[in-house]
Order: sequence, then C-alpha cells, then structure tokens
Amino acid sequence: MKIAAGWGVEQSRLVTWRDPVTTQAAAASMSGLAYWQAVADGQLPPSPIAELLRMRLEDVQNGRIEFSCAPDASMYNPLGVVHGGAVCTLLDTAAACAMHTTLPEGVGYTSVEIKVNYLRAVTTGSGILTAVGTVVKAGSRIGFAEAEVTDASGKLVATATSTLLVFDLPSNAKPPSTNGNHS
Repeated sequence: MKIAAGWGVEQSRLVTWRDPVTTQAAAASMSGLAYWQAVADGQLPPSPIAELLRMRLEDVQNGRIEFSCAPDASMYNPLGVVHGGAVCTLLDTAAACAMHTTLPEGVGYTSVEIKVNYLRAVTTGSGILTAVGTVVKAGSRIGFAEAEVTDASGKLVATATSTLLVFDLPSNAKPPSTNGNHS
C-alpha cells in the first residue's frame, strides 16, 4: 500500500532478543528470585517482550520487582498517545514477575486475570515510566499481586491488581500452553 505524501517521515526501530527457549531450563532450575537476580546481573538475558517494549529491570527483591520503560512513538495509538495495551503489559509484567520472585525452583505462574485502572495518558513527553509490582499474597496455587506505573515526574499513570495461577513445571521445563507467560 502506498501512503500519500504529507503523513510524516517513515520511522523504524530494530528489536533484538535472545531465544527464550534456551533460558527455560535455567529458569526452571532456579527459584524465581534467583532467576530475576541473574537477569539483573546480566547472567541471563531479558525476555523478548522486555526488549520489544523497551523495559529494563531496575530492582528485584523477594515479593517486589521494578521495571523502567522508555515509551516511544512506535507505541502510539491513532490518537497520539501510548496504547493502553503497552501500559497494561508493563503492569502485567511487574505484578506477575513480583509473584515469580516468591516461587521456588520448578514452580511457574501465569495470569488468571488483571484489573487495570488508567489514570492519565502517556506520551513520549511523559519520560521514563517506572512500574513496581508487589505481592499481596503468595499462595500455593493462587497468588495476588498489584502494580503501579508512574511517569518521570512521579505522577501515577495506572494501577493494576492481578490474580495468578501457580503450578508445578513439568519435568522437561516447558510451561503449559497458556495465554499469559510473563518471564
């Protein structure tokens, strides 16, 4: 399709990532906290979704994780603001990965549901976003976590609560097929 003149300069962004299949066995053989500490230390690569959305791991503790995200215009919707799905993905990642930090070796997780409240629009002028996920309750089969995203000025952008399914990973370290894999 040929776009008519006057619609701005064409832009692009190159996204590179490591094959996540190669890190599955390592992730399954570590506690969630040890896994995220290895990512923070550069011993394991970040996940492809982190590279796609320009998320960076900033801090990790048991039951708490922090990511930053540098939004760019490639995340814009037709109205000229960052798509809510990008913010939701950031919230989902922070909440779910916070839960992961509490899990022992051989245990996985996936989102059951997420409830998001969008409080303000995000643009490239919002600056670096910070997402903090914290565990509310880490159960043996169901866990509850929450997350907040703030902009560079510290203003709250969005919040989320999440319910997560906790399950034993199969012995071959491949998680079951689901619609919400967050690692």
